[in-house]
Amino acid sequence: MFPFILLRKKELRHNQSLINHEKIHLSQQLELLIIPFYIWYLSEYYIKYLKYKDPERAYRNISFEREAYENDQNLDYLKTRKFWSFISYL
Repeated sequence: MFPFILLRKKELRHNQSLINHEKIHLSQQLELLIIPFYIWYLSEYYIKYLKYKDPERAYRNISFEREAYENDQNLDYLKTRKFWSFISYL
């Protein structure tokens, strides 16, 4: 939820790849001016859900999630990330 990273457990604050994953989402949200990000995210989820008939597979194939999961281990990713990089994951 822009501009915050909400975690279920306090211990997760130390999980650098999770924090990086969420920071990637914050960048995506800023690029799309926040509200359009959520509209796009949900629209893409429902399209993928209709395609795969599997909620987990639909979620994992959202372009925003694909970019974040692919790069969450690279803690320098946001330093070199290009504008609207998620497009290449459509």
